This record gives sequence, structure tokens and C-alpha cells, in this order.
Amino acid sequence: MDTARLLRAAGIGSGDEVVISAFDGPGTAEAVLGLGARPVFADIDPYTYNLDVAHVASVLGPGTAVIVVGHRFGRPAALGALRELGGRHGLLVLEHHEAGSERTVPAARTEGARYLDARLRGVEPPRSASAHTYLRYVARVPGNGRPDRDAFVRAARAKGVDCRIPVPTPLHRLPGYRRDVCLPATENAAAETLALPLGDGLPKRELQRLVAVCNALGGIVRLPVRG
Repeated sequence: MDTARLLRAAGIGSGDEVVISAFDGPGTAEAVLGLGARPVFADIDPYTYNLDVAHVASVLGPGTAVIVVGHRFGRPAALGALRELGGRHGLLVLEHHEAGSERTVPAARTEGARYLDARLRGVEPPRSASAHTYLRYVARVPGNGRPDRDAFVRAARAKGVDCRIPVPTPLHRLPGYRRDVCLPATENAAAETLALPLGDGLPKRELQRLVAVCNALGGIVRLPVRG
């Protein structure tokens, strides 16, 4: 069942507030608005890109009815902690699943992610997790924020690497959803992240080429020294 149907089945409507992530596409926010409810944006954890539990707690109010939890890019969210938080406040906690998340994870995709983790130097790879399904392999170019990331993406595409920007503009900055809120981790992620092609598993030759391109482009940004 999609998020809109879950919200409708839960009786969400006018006057209700629904806590969601701004580091996402507009689908969930549109579903909330379509029911006459109000989306409330919470910040994300800077490493998992999922909702930050402490910040979710800080935005709860008397009108809050639901917390919608997504598992961004295949990285599991802190669902247990969010359910505990919701239970303390009498709130419903709903899971939002990204397209493709219901499929069996090909072993080749996980192996490809591990290959990139071990060899990439031109970008910061995602933090690994045992249950990460890598629906998208989202790395960071943190040198000077958006200008460096955008330059990296243009240069990589020019060399035939189909990298993409997962969230060009966070929801709280878009017309129709604009909110005067402070979401620093969301802002930084929107400015620094890029999604590298992984699919259901790339041939080793393609993985090697991807690593070579990214590592060669690493010189155009100021990457921190890895600990």
C-alpha cells in the first residue's frame, strides 16, 4: 500500500501535521497536502540520510499525528527509535518504501558497492551497513559544497559516467512546500551528494572505469583526509 493510502486509512486529514523528511522527492509531501494535512519537515542524519530521531522529537507539536519514515537509498532508518518516540507521544509511525525496495537485493549490487567502498578516492563513499541494499550508491563531494559537486557531476558525465544528483533541492526550499526552518544536514546533503551508477550490478570492467574517473576527478575538490 502506498503512503497516500496508508495516510488515508489512518484517518489523516485537515488540521493534522505529518512529520516527513525534506531530503526526498515530493511524493509524500503531495500525499499529505492532498489529504488537507500539513507536512512538517525534520532534519536528517548526515550519514544515513534518514530522519534524525532527536530532530524529529524537536518538531513534534499538539497537531502532530504521524511520522513517515523512509529508508533512503536502501539504508535502514532508525525505525525502532522512531517507533519508541511515536509510542511515547501517541503517534502513528508509517514506513515509506522507495520504488524497488521490495525486490530481492542482487548479490552483484552489494559486491559492486563494496568494490567502490574500498577503492574510491575522488568522493566520500556512503557509510556501510549490514542491511544496506544500495538502491542507489550515494556518495559525497564535500569540498566547497554545491559548486564542487556540480563541477564533479559535469566532468564525470563528460567522461561517460552517468552520475546524478539525488535531491537537487530539498522540499522545504521548493515553491508550495516552502518553510522557514533550519535543516543544516539536509541542506548539506542536497549540496554535496551524487548518485553513482550501480544498478543490479556492473561488470568489473565498468566498476574499474567508474573508480578511475572518480579518483582522477578528486583533484578538483578539497576532500578531507580519511581517518
